[in-house]
Amino acid sequence: MAELKRVIESCRKCDLWKTRTNTVFGSGNFNARLAFIGEAPGRDEDLQGKPFVGRAGMLLERLLKTIGIKRDEVFIGNVLKCRPPNNRTPSSFEVSQCEPYLVAQLQLIRPRLIVCLGLTAAKTLLKVEYTLGQFRQNMFKYHGIDVLVTYHPAAVLRNPNLEKFIREDFEKIKRLYSES
Repeated sequence: MAELKRVIESCRKCDLWKTRTNTVFGSGNFNARLAFIGEAPGRDEDLQGKPFVGRAGMLLERLLKTIGIKRDEVFIGNVLKCRPPNNRTPSSFEVSQCEPYLVAQLQLIRPRLIVCLGLTAAKTLLKVEYTLGQFRQNMFKYHGIDVLVTYHPAAVLRNPNLEKFIREDFEKIKRLYSES
């Protein structure tokens, strides 16, 4: 894992390295049964070099707490390891350059359940063009690993009407996690 982190820190495959403060490798338990994958680091994450440390991260921690899971029990990462300027949606080229790093992380961690937070993570791992509603209605497999898709916490912060749906999804996560 340390070698992969060094490779990511020196990455220059796309132009995001020019504007990053830090790469954001991911954090938590590298032997976790449960992995959360988001889209890309935001401003706070770029400054601290850790994923989900801003408002979306605080919401994610609260959601974890409601289902009795501690943040340090899980792995939390993103598809992209560098922040896109102004938190814009990552380009397909940027995703394609970072995806091998995410794949390597998941191969090393070997979680039993992956939760994709938002469309970018879901489309990157699952390679299907569904709406978030379609993703939420189904369970998927990624190299034999169960995958559940829910809203990104940042989307819930922008649209509080989504909170009831993400809470429903976290109840599913609780059940699946206890079965894994």
